[in-house]
Amino acid sequence: MERRELGTGGLVVSAIGLGCMPLSGVYGAADDKASEDLIRHAIDRGIDHLDSADMYGWGHNEEVVGRAIKGRRDRVVLATKFGQVKGENGGPNGVNSRPEYVIAACEASLKRLGEEVIDLYTQHRVDPNVPIEDTVGAMAKLVEQGKVRYLGLSEASAETIRRAHATHPIAAVQTEFSLLYREEGDATRIVTKELGIGFVGYSPLGRGFLTGTITELSQIDNRRALHPRFQGENFAHNRELLGRFEDMARAKGCTPSQLALAWVLAQGKDVVAIPGTRSIERWDENMGALDLALTGADLASLDEAIPAGAAAGDRYPAVQMKAVQL
Repeated sequence: MERRELGTGGLVVSAIGLGCMPLSGVYGAADDKASEDLIRHAIDRGIDHLDSADMYGWGHNEEVVGRAIKGRRDRVVLATKFGQVKGENGGPNGVNSRPEYVIAACEASLKRLGEEVIDLYTQHRVDPNVPIEDTVGAMAKLVEQGKVRYLGLSEASAETIRRAHATHPIAAVQTEFSLLYREEGDATRIVTKELGIGFVGYSPLGRGFLTGTITELSQIDNRRALHPRFQGENFAHNRELLGRFEDMARAKGCTPSQLALAWVLAQGKDVVAIPGTRSIERWDENMGALDLALTGADLASLDEAIPAGAAAGDRYPAVQMKAVQL
């Protein structure tokens, strides 16, 4: 299993990790036993990076992960996130990164996970009402107390990353990153590479678009239906955009998912990917990306097939777009 260093403080993870969000019903019903079996299957095959968050199922996800890693904790880099809070009356999520909330959220996550320490603790969304120095200062106290080993940010702007890193070393920054949606990730990597921070690409399969399995608008339901990329003319445009990419996958004898993940990993040794799935079969398919070597010509052809900025539709619904890259 290829492993890569996130940051310069000694945090090393498998090049591909497991994004655990789908295990809490986000893209359809999930079965806890099947989820735990999937996590153990991934660990037993060399994957050590498990990415959860306290808002995935509002605590449910961390409980599932906690049960699954019993007896395997020494083989796991346990990552979770804080900062999103449930909206009132079913409304959009809020954010809270006040220092006292950071401490309380960590304690709650540790309890749900059944663990004494979190390896990578990440601010899920930047709180515009709290100086990042205050939030990271509280996170640093958790490091001092031995409850957290490394710190991370998600969907943070370059300025925020710089200010955070000046307060306490940041090991990794998460941003959506795939062939379809990479402009923000590319911009983020300018500053993370400069500062020696690792980059975690989430949704590396374009929320399923790059798997080759979503071909008709009628297939879109659940959370995906809320995302502009899966709506009306945007869907038709993006679906057409994938034609040449899928032809390239067939020519290389791999699946679209494997080609998409191989592209992400080929962007640099500072990059790791955390695709999510509920299926062991799909997980094993994703792992095939580790055996797929892309040449410079391959990468140029992929960039030509799906140029940066070519996808139609924002990454999130309008209200959620207001909470990214702050």
